[in-house]
Amino acid sequence: MNIEINGELCTGCGLCVKICPARVLSMNKGKAGVKEDCSLNCGHCEAICPEGAVNVHALDRDALKLSTIQVCDEWLDYGSFDRSALIQLMRSRRSCRAFTGESPDRNILEDLVRIGITAPSGSNAQRWTFTILDNRSAVIELTEGVARFMRRLNGMAERRLSRLFSKVFMKDRLGIYYREYYEMVKESLREWEENGTDRLLFGAPAVIVVGMKPGASCPCEDALLASQNILLAAHAMGLGTCLIGFAVEAIKHDSRIKEIIGIPEEERVYAVIAIGIPGEKFARQAGRKTPVIRYGKDA
Repeated sequence: MNIEINGELCTGCGLCVKICPARVLSMNKGKAGVKEDCSLNCGHCEAICPEGAVNVHALDRDALKLSTIQVCDEWLDYGSFDRSALIQLMRSRRSCRAFTGESPDRNILEDLVRIGITAPSGSNAQRWTFTILDNRSAVIELTEGVARFMRRLNGMAERRLSRLFSKVFMKDRLGIYYREYYEMVKESLREWEENGTDRLLFGAPAVIVVGMKPGASCPCEDALLASQNILLAAHAMGLGTCLIGFAVEAIKHDSRIKEIIGIPEEERVYAVIAIGIPGEKFARQAGRKTPVIRYGKDA
């Protein structure tokens, strides 16, 4: 059984039964009990029990322990956090494309992963994987793999017949790439080949690749939610980050890159995060494009 309830500690308040999304708990003779073993392992029952009578065996509290930051383990009540500070953090985080040569400590990178997995996941699947490249040599191997893919893609985009085929059968995806990215990528590849200037991963000293094992109901959403946690936490810890979309596409279409960086074939990569000590500082927050906001029809 994934869930164990200590009958001596249980007071019969019923809070765990009410909050269980899978409805696997029930009251029996004034005590909470497990009626079936199909739990989501979300930990709601364990978290809400005022007496500490519930234990979800599938969950490991040590998985969230950090080695570089002292944190409070008490649950933070709704509305009790400094909203202004949170919003300032969100507004201040920006994509960093200039790094110093110093690589972040492994303990910091692992702590970022532990912060990442506090994100929600569909059906609480938690099928994340995190592949850490913590030195420039490993990042260069990834960059070479991405560059190899981009050369092939540019070669296809150069051919007019290929673009015509894409326009008819692929919703003009290759044509859109040719018009919007081809020249920029071509110049980036030239600089990489001629003098080692890295405009693909921006000379990052480290990378965190966020993937998903099979079996998740919302793999893309799960991976990106964890990635956003990492981006915000990294800024708070003094690190700069940048999501590298071209690298995700390269890994998706070139299985050799997975082999190079040690990712099993069955895993799917959804985010590549360049990370390091930022070599730039901004003077102020920037704005955003005006969002589309609408309401549904009145009942």
